[in-house]
Amino acid sequence: MAILPIVLFPEKILKQKCDKVTSFDGKLAKLLNNMYDTMIEADGVGLAAPQIGVKKQIAVVDIGDDTGTLELINPVILDSSGEQTGPEGCLSFPDLYGEVTRPYRVKVKAQDRRGAFFEMEAEDFLARAIQHEIDHLHGILFTSKVTHYLTEKELEGVVEE
Repeated sequence: MAILPIVLFPEKILKQKCDKVTSFDGKLAKLLNNMYDTMIEADGVGLAAPQIGVKKQIAVVDIGDDTGTLELINPVILDSSGEQTGPEGCLSFPDLYGEVTRPYRVKVKAQDRRGAFFEMEAEDFLARAIQHEIDHLHGILFTSKVTHYLTEKELEGVVEE
């Protein structure tokens, strides 16, 4: 597997709407594997294709719990409820964190690496991570949703649990 370079803001691709994936082949599988390795190497919990310079609706999420790794291709949020506010960061914005309010629970429809459709529900931190990555696929950056940027002192004990 390969560790891919992460695109940093203000690269234009980060604000562009991504194209749907139509080809579910070995090239896609290799890209997903490389995205996972890149995310883990960068100590992230999610990575969207535009963050590695690929303008496709592909994201991987792994928050380190028993859910395992989620591969979300052409994902759509079908429903959301509740509200949560918490700290977010982004691999494309190193050392920048802010408070963001998002729905507490989401229901998502996506495709897997073979093209099969699936639906899933997530809540709390997993729902936050999924929403953050889906936003990337629509050119929406977490900085547009920050209500308060966090200082290093405010972050201590909050981000790394």
